[in-house]
Amino acid sequence: MDASGRGHTAAGAGRGGFRTERAADGRYRWQLKAPNGRVVAITPAVFETVGEAERGFDGLRLGAAELTARITHVRDGIGWIWVVPGSRSLPEVRSSRAYERYATCQNAFRRFAVLLAKQPPRAPERERPERTRPSRCPDGR
Repeated sequence: MDASGRGHTAAGAGRGGFRTERAADGRYRWQLKAPNGRVVAITPAVFETVGEAERGFDGLRLGAAELTARITHVRDGIGWIWVVPGSRSLPEVRSSRAYERYATCQNAFRRFAVLLAKQPPRAPERERPERTRPSRCPDGR
């Protein structure tokens, strides 16, 4: 979590990389950003903890080479999105936006799979350094 309590960015992911967010209902979801800072993929699934979201991302990252997407027309509007089907009734991950052309959507999914495979492995929770708040002096400073 950052200081505002609104999200947690992996080390070195200021513009790109993996990020978890806390939804309004208190659950977590993740997104993947390209190096230019644009969100390329989001998970519609919600997780109870940050650790669950991270494990979901790592599982997808490990299988990046075998991922297949379903490309579908958006319901309300013009365009195409890619969706990686999941084991539950929800998709594992989907494109963050709709693409005007089918071929552009296909290429966006390919770029996502390459970016996903390049993500560094995440350290297990117990190995991550804990974030500490700055301590105050007894006199309140």
